[in-house]
Amino acid sequence: MRYMVLIYGNQATWDALNARMDEVERAHRALSEELTASGELVGTQALSSIGAQTVRVDAGVPTVTDGPFTEAKEMLAGYYLLDCASRDRAVEVAGRLPEAPYSPIEVRRVMDDDEVFAPAQDRPDHP
Repeated sequence: MRYMVLIYGNQATWDALNARMDEVERAHRALSEELTASGELVGTQALSSIGAQTVRVDAGVPTVTDGPFTEAKEMLAGYYLLDCASRDRAVEVAGRLPEAPYSPIEVRRVMDDDEVFAPAQDRPDHP
């Protein structure tokens, strides 16, 4: 089963981690190597806020604004895409991220195409 582990943060997170950035990078590298060796890592990337833009459509007209910015309450900073046996395993990996003590880490199951394109009443997440 595939899970997206989303890493959030803000300026307070970066300030807390900045003093130990070498340790943070080593932790990510070690976790990535472990997950690669186990076959669970599909992909991982850090995301930059530099030049980021947000697009909204109102009455059919797209509006583009700059941001998000690190001053935001929280912003998406990176992700791990995992293919692991259970949600519990994905949560365990999320708890090992060096950002976890400072900011939220979100774990979401990635839906398969047959779920996405199924009639709404047949989707597992349908109310």
